[in-house]
Amino acid sequence: MELSNDDKKELLRIARCSIGSALKHTRVEIQEPLAGAICEPCGAFVTLRSHKDLRGCIGYIEARLPLYKTVEEVARKAAFEDPRFPPLSAEEWNEVEIEISVLSPLRQISDVKEIEVGRHGLVIDAGYTRGLLLPQVATEYGWDRDQFLSHTARKAGLPSDAWKQRGVDLYIFTSNVFSESEVGPSQN
Repeated sequence: MELSNDDKKELLRIARCSIGSALKHTRVEIQEPLAGAICEPCGAFVTLRSHKDLRGCIGYIEARLPLYKTVEEVARKAAFEDPRFPPLSAEEWNEVEIEISVLSPLRQISDVKEIEVGRHGLVIDAGYTRGLLLPQVATEYGWDRDQFLSHTARKAGLPSDAWKQRGVDLYIFTSNVFSESEVGPSQN
């Protein structure tokens, strides 16, 4: 999905507004956009970082809602419902940088050679469980393709070689990733 710099700034503003209003226990007041790419249904993840360390990351793989609504929801979930972290506190809030990953539709693959590390995100689906890693994760950790597959399998709660088994489906996607440090802070 092509997003303008203004679209990116608006999505970052929506994410910050959503989390900020939850911290203040106020109702989210988001002016709904009338048109444009951010009104199209799309999957997205919101990643929160504090001093460059992961502080929360949650998203929707499928295009269930308009993109701006997806960002509004998953921003709050990343701040307060990521089971790996305690809920974000007001004291931490000013230290947090927001990153958004807007996902392309998933594409099932039959050959792992189709995976381009650093370009593709990966979903491993065993029917009863699935795991996802965003494209930037493999790059951040310096993983090769096999390591990326193994870590995604483990994220799904599967053995690290589960991606080699029959009945396990592999999907790739790309993502448009941007953050406040790239685009500039949003204006509340």
